[in-house]
Amino acid sequence: MKKIINPWSGHPKYNCFGCAPNNPFGLHMVFYEDGDYIVSNWQPERNYQGWVDTMHGGVLSTLIDETCGWVVTRKMQTSGFTTNLSVKFRKAISTNEPRLTIRANTVKQMRNLLFIHAEIVNSQGELCVEGEATYFLQDEEKAKEMGFVHCEVEE
Repeated sequence: MKKIINPWSGHPKYNCFGCAPNNPFGLHMVFYEDGDYIVSNWQPERNYQGWVDTMHGGVLSTLIDETCGWVVTRKMQTSGFTTNLSVKFRKAISTNEPRLTIRANTVKQMRNLLFIHAEIVNSQGELCVEGEATYFLQDEEKAKEMGFVHCEVEE
């Protein structure tokens, strides 16, 4: 796995809830490229609970959506936005879980739409959440307007 270099880190207005390292309320996700997959390892905490000791479904959906967004950033080398997100909760996730692994990959592309599958697996390797996302891919000009140039990995 190779760590993805965050292309947004130098942007003056960058404060993403999912991946900005300096957002005090954010998830501080970091991403890696593993073959066809984009992967993030993330540790739950009490502040993200819905029910007692149970992760909030909206936060789990955000983990899925954010990872899918990084498929667009790294694999498609552009920016985009979510047009559809469907999440299936298979198993509750404890806020005491030591580590979650979120993985996403491209299923298919149709013109400027990218269809992505994602999953969240707990530290025991159990599939807990699955997601299907559709992203609208922005053209090169619009991506540049938003501050995107390219997305690379560390060697």
